[in-house]
Amino acid sequence: MSKPMQEPKMTNAVYINRDLSWIEFNRRVLEEAQDPTTPLLERIKFLSIVSTNLDEFMSVRVAGITDQLKAGYAKKDFTGYTPEGLLRRIMKRTGKMVQEQYKTLRELSRALAKEGLIFTDYDDLTASQKKQMDPYFHDFVFPVLTPMAVDQSRPFPLVHSLHLYLAVTLLREGDDPEEEPYFAIVQVPSNLPRAVQVPSRANSAKREYVLLEDLIEEHIQSLFAGYIPVSVDPFRLTRNADLTLDEEGAEDLLEEIEKELKRRRWGSPVRLEVRKGFHPYALEMLKEEFEIEDNVIEIDGPIDLSYLMRFALALPGFDHLRYPKLEPVYPREFDETDDFFGVLRARDVLTYHPYESFEAVSDFLDQASEDPQVMAIKMTLYRVSGNSSIVRSLAKAAEAGKQVTAVVELKARFDEERNIAWARQLEKAGCHVVYGLVGLKTHAKILLVVRQEQDGLRRYVHVGTGNYNDNTARLYTDVGLFTSHPVIGEDASVLFNEMTGYSAPHDWQAFGVAPTDMKTKLFELIAREADNAAAGKPARIIAKMNSLSHQEMVDKLYDASRAGVPIDLIVRGVCCLKPGVAGRSDTITVRSIVDRFLEHSRIFYFENGGDPQVWLSSADWMTRNLTRRIELMCPVFDPHLRDMLIQILRLSLNDNVKARVLLSNGQYVRESERAEAQAAAMTPFRSQFEAMDIVTWKKWRATF
Repeated sequence: MSKPMQEPKMTNAVYINRDLSWIEFNRRVLEEAQDPTTPLLERIKFLSIVSTNLDEFMSVRVAGITDQLKAGYAKKDFTGYTPEGLLRRIMKRTGKMVQEQYKTLRELSRALAKEGLIFTDYDDLTASQKKQMDPYFHDFVFPVLTPMAVDQSRPFPLVHSLHLYLAVTLLREGDDPEEEPYFAIVQVPSNLPRAVQVPSRANSAKREYVLLEDLIEEHIQSLFAGYIPVSVDPFRLTRNADLTLDEEGAEDLLEEIEKELKRRRWGSPVRLEVRKGFHPYALEMLKEEFEIEDNVIEIDGPIDLSYLMRFALALPGFDHLRYPKLEPVYPREFDETDDFFGVLRARDVLTYHPYESFEAVSDFLDQASEDPQVMAIKMTLYRVSGNSSIVRSLAKAAEAGKQVTAVVELKARFDEERNIAWARQLEKAGCHVVYGLVGLKTHAKILLVVRQEQDGLRRYVHVGTGNYNDNTARLYTDVGLFTSHPVIGEDASVLFNEMTGYSAPHDWQAFGVAPTDMKTKLFELIAREADNAAAGKPARIIAKMNSLSHQEMVDKLYDASRAGVPIDLIVRGVCCLKPGVAGRSDTITVRSIVDRFLEHSRIFYFENGGDPQVWLSSADWMTRNLTRRIELMCPVFDPHLRDMLIQILRLSLNDNVKARVLLSNGQYVRESERAEAQAAAMTPFRSQFEAMDIVTWKKWRATF
């Protein structure tokens, strides 16, 4: 057999591969679980996030690479990797990450035990505890279990993606142990707590927990009377979760997506996770059924650690093991009045979540829904919370006779079903519901209110960097702009007309809009900084975003760096640009901040020869955002608010506690480690903690 072709080393490549960069981001999340200065239950939550992140990565990105291999695609991407070589590296690196994750789990389990929270094996329970667990199993667990045998008359049942199952091998009573065993699977109920509290031992204040699958395994005999269980082994399957839509040929996009969601249940298998020591016969049965050979992951511990999030959130007490509760401040500008419109006629307002309350957005929309002078409300909805006041206000406005238009993005991955439900509810209330443009996701975050006033119609606009979702607004850092600026209002009206009608692309007065002109506008802004630097004028670029992976954008930044422009990039996740490379990116720095809240705001700063311009945006600098989505970039005209956004950037650039700096070799190191020689004299500066203090006391400064 010939040896596999060696992939070229990528140490001197111009770009960092997107997927390998993402793995490094998830490793930074894992580091938060490993950080002893992070409260213990918060570390548990980070460990859960590592799992859910990896699940989505496997079901989307790895699934796509697998499809390329099946199709025989062998070309290199712009970072120099073939699908085969990239998949090999992904699996090697994620494999190491999973090993490290479970090592961390064992360390955290020991730390929890010291706090009186113990995860124990069922076999280690006392006889009295086991007896007391029996009623819980028979009353709450047994009734929802369904044993599914696999034989000639009963085909292999549907195994849902990312659900936990038990593979059961059995012998009939009296059978020869050497005979081929029987095989069945049992789904572990996902609507029951995975961590089941056990009655306390006598004279013990400690809380003990067993995992639900272990409880079921202990009572598996009750599901298979007349058979002897040989082995009971947990497993989990990951399927391809990408939707394949023919939007051009779909008469009703909503119905087409509903059909595709059903087909997703049968998506091709991508990954099979099995517990260490899995029975060989059962493993062969699964591998044959799922037609999967390579991506079989052996787990030394509980499969799927996402349950730890629910455990940490639902655990009563133990507040000393959590971050102090953050009570968002209601924006001061709106705090002393019920008249949002009066405030916004006088000035623009910027809100910074989660430090400032998202209720200001909900209250603004609620006031608009009740105000008799409001004629129309238009809004984009990408990801909406389960019990959304936003949707209720839109419905109330429509029922009151106002013209209400909701541009609902049905293709928001993993939120499709929820968005379909909201769309139907809004239509029932009388709203005009639009599903965006064919082939494009609507990712812009904008709300437009049109109001009849004494001097004519006035437009009020809210533009944000995050979704209109009150749940994520408590967990993500995002900024939102309230304004009645006439130029922004006019652009907002035209944008909605483009999304709902047949309007041709517009010559925007203020906005940058993808996919038509945002990329071009950004290139022009970057080129202007390069020209200013070459002419000896003040030049600088600071850009905060989630991901940077668009090749041409990276090249434009390289060009600006060669022209001498100082460029500071604050990129939480994927970054395909290599900073600090002589002759290419000497003047570029890249940092990533992973902390208590998910850094989500997109803010772009251009020095502009000493007259700075600052933009907020819904878009990352990725190919999908700039070419395949409706995205929005909005300037901030108010000098005071511009200074506030500059201060937010300044906080991130000064962080030396949770910031990691990207080196030219593609590795990330903590800012404190990079400046190790100065670390002893360095005053700790944690941007998210500083932001809490600044928002509370409005101590905004605008200098770098």
